[in-house]
Amino acid sequence: MQHPEVIAADLTPWGMYLSADLVVKIVMIVLAVASIATWTVLVAKSWELSRAARQLRQARAFLLDTPSLPVAQAPVGAGVTRELVEAAQGELTLSHDVTEREGIKERVASRLERIELAHAREQRSGVGVLASIGAVGPFVGLFGTVWGIMNSFVGIAGANTTNLAVVAPGIAEALLATALGLVAAIPAVLVHNHITRTLAGVRLLVGDVSAAVQQLVSRDLDRRTVRPSVTPLRMAH
Repeated sequence: MQHPEVIAADLTPWGMYLSADLVVKIVMIVLAVASIATWTVLVAKSWELSRAARQLRQARAFLLDTPSLPVAQAPVGAGVTRELVEAAQGELTLSHDVTEREGIKERVASRLERIELAHAREQRSGVGVLASIGAVGPFVGLFGTVWGIMNSFVGIAGANTTNLAVVAPGIAEALLATALGLVAAIPAVLVHNHITRTLAGVRLLVGDVSAAVQQLVSRDLDRRTVRPSVTPLRMAH
């Protein structure tokens, strides 16, 4: 009648961890750290991308209502918006003596495209670990499962009995490792998909800001276009 009490004590999550083999303990710790990393990335990236999206919407609204490319001191915000504006200003400054408008537009577009790509790579930092956790987590848990079952068979052979009190701890450890693998992997996949969709939205906003900058550049170039002067005709008369 004492066996059920022993089994109940051994099958608590903390009891299973304490009684687990060293390898299974390491597997559990790795999966727990992976789960913490998933939620950390979710909180950090959600705040970062939400802030970036808000700034980009404000910058887009400002640029769409601006008649010409803002000067360096204009309130265009920080981050990628300022980089895009400064890159366009820099190309216009370097091409001040160039009359070919299409060439200037192409160089501005090339500069802005490189900034967009660099910003997209920067925004994706830390997201790759979620894909790794989602892909590897179940297999790490499975490894702990196999190891726990092996220990169960070793315990059965050593005790020369199939008593549930001997078999249950190893099986419980194996199942706990499996559960931890799923707990780490499933949220990682869901968070990865959520952040990927959010990143796509932010990238569209960056594209909108870049398009607004290119429109302002085109407008400024049209203003710079030299129109035929009527002064020589007047002098001829």
